[in-house]
Amino acid sequence: MSKPLVVQKYGGTSLGTMERIEYVADRIAKLSKTGINMVIVVSAMAGETDKLLKMARTLSKNPERREIDMLLSSGERISAALLALALQNRGIPALSMTGRQVGLQTDSTHTRARITSIDVRRAREMLQEGYVIVVAGFQGINPQGDVTTLGRGGSDTSAVALAVALNAKQCEIYTDVDGVYTADPRIVPQARRLDMVSYDEMLEMASLGAKVLQIRCVEFAHKYKMPLLVKSSFKEKEKGKGTLICEEDTKMEQPVVSGIMCDKNQAKITLKEVPDQPGIAANIFEPLAAASISVDMIIQNVSEQGHTDLSFTLAREELDEAMVIMNKVAKKIHATEVSANSKIVKLSIVGAGMRSHSGVAAQIFKTLSAHKINILMISTSEIKVSCIIEQKNSKFAANALHDAFKLKGKSFKKKTTKK
Repeated sequence: MSKPLVVQKYGGTSLGTMERIEYVADRIAKLSKTGINMVIVVSAMAGETDKLLKMARTLSKNPERREIDMLLSSGERISAALLALALQNRGIPALSMTGRQVGLQTDSTHTRARITSIDVRRAREMLQEGYVIVVAGFQGINPQGDVTTLGRGGSDTSAVALAVALNAKQCEIYTDVDGVYTADPRIVPQARRLDMVSYDEMLEMASLGAKVLQIRCVEFAHKYKMPLLVKSSFKEKEKGKGTLICEEDTKMEQPVVSGIMCDKNQAKITLKEVPDQPGIAANIFEPLAAASISVDMIIQNVSEQGHTDLSFTLAREELDEAMVIMNKVAKKIHATEVSANSKIVKLSIVGAGMRSHSGVAAQIFKTLSAHKINILMISTSEIKVSCIIEQKNSKFAANALHDAFKLKGKSFKKKTTKK
């Protein structure tokens, strides 16, 4: 393919009305006329997926996942066909394609399928003939020929996968925000847009609730070293803006802290006076795993007289199911009490520069202590420090840490002194 290739993805808000579709079509047509090849991946129009799900649940309380995939995949097909029509009306040869037609193969896990391969021969042929290809994201086809969907953020993953398969230079993700910020601007008004974020940092941010990109999309981009450019589809004059997610530049000094994430989807369960014996932890966590409930942070107190307290965090929406399981487990292992707390948040500091700088955790603890904010649990990784705090303190704590690490203005940096 001699011409340069651009893969762009437009989200549901970018295509939410006919006027928005016309606007996106104008933008694509303008770029197409410069002589480059274009593949456009689209989500369903804003609100369409929720509307379809509501219809399904009106008819069935527990709809079969295969039928849900058939139903939900129609939303992206509608967007793709409408955008192709809008482009054709502007004199641009355009062709809409489903996941099957573009050759996107998946496993058979309905509603959260994983991509296994992509056969892009037809897509290459259409590009060589001068077509702009508009692909319905979020969907593929399994070995049995059934339609599958890729789960939350699936259209982003479709776009990255196609960019990799077609050897694009980068994948552009257009959404309703103009990039990745140092914090959620709704919580921290002084948050600023980051020009560049490493894959590792973005993976941490996505896992901590940053909604600009879903974690599977970032994992795919990281695996195949596909740069992602996140930009706003609502801002006309955006040349040179947005956030580039790419490999960490080892030649340049990295910010010690890049962002502060506040994950409100948290709950904590505590088991009191758990026998401190081999195999007890397995007895606690195996039933949760069997129910597909993911546990995040775990803390165990020092044993006293052969007993200890054990606490762990999990997603808030899984708390009720987990409590039913834990009450059964507590009786089995003779724990004296099971309690839950859903009024907590996980506040996390993320930054690639933590690899080579000390003192980040100390600064966090000092800042929170100065504002009399108690830390309930702590966990760390190579480029992240997370604290569980009371929900009522979340906004104040996020703003205090944002100020402490000087994220408002120029990135807080130190000279590299690797120890």
